[in-house]
Amino acid sequence: MGKIAFVFSGQGAQYPGMGMALAQSSKAAAAVFQTADSLRPGTSAQCFSADAATLRETANTQPCMFAVEMAAAAALTEAGLRADMAAGFSLGELAALTYAQSVDFETGFQLVCRRGALMQEAAQQQSTAMAAVLRLPEAEVERICAGLQQVCPVNYNCPGQIAVSGPESQMPALFAAVKAAGGRAVPLNVAGGFHSPFMAGAAEAFARFLDQYTLIPPALPLYANCTGAPYEGDLKKLLANQICMPVRWEKTVRSMIAAGADTFVELGPGQTLCGLIRKTDSGVRTFSVSDPAGLETVLTEVKAC
Repeated sequence: MGKIAFVFSGQGAQYPGMGMALAQSSKAAAAVFQTADSLRPGTSAQCFSADAATLRETANTQPCMFAVEMAAAAALTEAGLRADMAAGFSLGELAALTYAQSVDFETGFQLVCRRGALMQEAAQQQSTAMAAVLRLPEAEVERICAGLQQVCPVNYNCPGQIAVSGPESQMPALFAAVKAAGGRAVPLNVAGGFHSPFMAGAAEAFARFLDQYTLIPPALPLYANCTGAPYEGDLKKLLANQICMPVRWEKTVRSMIAAGADTFVELGPGQTLCGLIRKTDSGVRTFSVSDPAGLETVLTEVKAC
């Protein structure tokens, strides 16, 4: 049997009511939300009952997503299922870092709260946006971006899908250029041009914030967004740079598969990462856990193997 990889969802997958059913069905998941509320009052209420607009605010999205992802991890651990390796997409990397025991939950939650606040502040200082470019090769997307002002590829998600960040004023030109090249561009449900030079100030501020904390080497292989390879060297530098550098998700998935992963479990809202993983390699199994039904499926299909 191959290895199990846990992957933690990124921003944009949030939805109203996320995590509520999981908290109602798992004592371990409920305990995660209780701890999150003690550190940031109202976190569970936002997850369970806030509207989509509230959840879309980056300062809310990131701690709420983190809470749901760690609740899913706690429910799986409670049931006896653990990962052989882990990775997270963008903010999900903080959840993966916490799952890998580089930091405790309280520290991970504090980090993600600060990260979300800094990224929201940076996004509010300039009018930026993100879009997913579909059906075009990397080189073509990079060529199109090079011909526009301050537009750059930022998330290399899977074959035929690259997310791009840039000024909102450049988005119509981007969409037109992508269409002319035979591709399609789709706006993303995020509130800024993340993983781009527009986030340099947030990355620098987060680096200073990280200096207050001690991060220890992960207890299992943990893959970094910036490199697509297992963490090594300066963990804090990787986490800070991640804010303003591209996410190498396709490379991450291929690296995990090369290391023996044949089963991927996405922890957190939605199934976005499952889709990206299947498009990268259709030979692996993918599952998602954000509610009791997903949890039961994983325990039946994965734990039983």
